[in-house]
Amino acid sequence: MEHASFVDAARIALDLASSTEVKAGWLEESSCAGMSVGGLAHHLVQQAGNTVRLLEMEPVAEPPIPLLEHYARAAWVEAGPDDEVNVTIREGADAAAGTGPDDVIAHGTAALERLPDLLRDHHRRIPDQVRIPWQGWSLSTSDFLVTRAMEIVVHADDLASSVGVETPDFPDDVVADVLALLSAVAVRRHGQVALVRALSRPQRAPGDVSAF
Repeated sequence: MEHASFVDAARIALDLASSTEVKAGWLEESSCAGMSVGGLAHHLVQQAGNTVRLLEMEPVAEPPIPLLEHYARAAWVEAGPDDEVNVTIREGADAAAGTGPDDVIAHGTAALERLPDLLRDHHRRIPDQVRIPWQGWSLSTSDFLVTRAMEIVVHADDLASSVGVETPDFPDDVVADVLALLSAVAVRRHGQVALVRALSRPQRAPGDVSAF
């Protein structure tokens, strides 16, 4: 995806998190059971924040793993909603949102202001990759941006549905990369036939082809 499109996606997410409806429902439960609207808003805008934070860190000279290997290794991908890894994510986001919407949005705005310059200069990173400290491995910078874009697109829909507003549209190239990623993860979990049928022959499709 174009870096400008990624920045646009992050801005769209921030605008949604800044909406009157999200602020009004900040303490209510979101569409992600067990997570408040505020916690979900924080998790959404933090995708830009995490991108800035990791791009500002020195890259580690280790071979980056492939994008799909990242999702094969990550513990949360196949964990249940009440498994520790997902509970920790929800509780951490809710705790961070406890400072209130104005603080969360201010941090998101600051990250968004830094993002274009960091992406423009990414080619100066040697090697041009990002280490994900909470996972313990590196991805190429382009693959890392796809992971953040997926989080933005998916959780924007979660947040919009939580407060009864329309899910925003994102740049076409961002959505194309996200759908390609979700499809590839779904194929790994459910097989090619299941996904082909879900997209073309719903009468023969299995009940679940979710990527996560």
